[in-house]
Amino acid sequence: MNIDPHTLKGKCDDLHEFNPMLGWRGCRLGITFPEITEMQTRAILEAAIEYNVIAEIMVPLVGFYTELMDQKHCIERVAAEIEQKTGKKPKYLFGTMIEVPRGALVGYELAKDAEFFSFGTNDLTQMGCGFSRDDYGKFIGHYLDNNILPRDPFTAIDRQGIGKLM
Repeated sequence: MNIDPHTLKGKCDDLHEFNPMLGWRGCRLGITFPEITEMQTRAILEAAIEYNVIAEIMVPLVGFYTELMDQKHCIERVAAEIEQKTGKKPKYLFGTMIEVPRGALVGYELAKDAEFFSFGTNDLTQMGCGFSRDDYGKFIGHYLDNNILPRDPFTAIDRQGIGKLM
């Protein structure tokens, strides 16, 4: 990689998070480090041209329209570079993964520019219910046995709650 090991370790230390669920994930990583979005977009679109397919580029963990637009502009810039370099216009659809409750609540706004939505039900359940997939096993049995919940929210959509966000 031609990177000084101390520099690489420093970058790793900088990226360490106490709660990565709420830190540098999804679009936040690409917004902070656009070179990641650029690299992923380039790989997807060059492959789409090579195999003559329509790619679907989905920006994850969007909660704000401005996040979506930041990533859209980055993707469009890379697509233009590829077209200029190859003479072929990459074919792709631009969408978003709705994984945070705010993204679901402002979906009407995101739909102005997103050509498709996908719903990240595990993340919506975690954030919407305040359950951690890593820890809920400690209490979910008790909840189910005592009819606090009718079913495990990670195995069936909570239609009365989280499902309404979709």
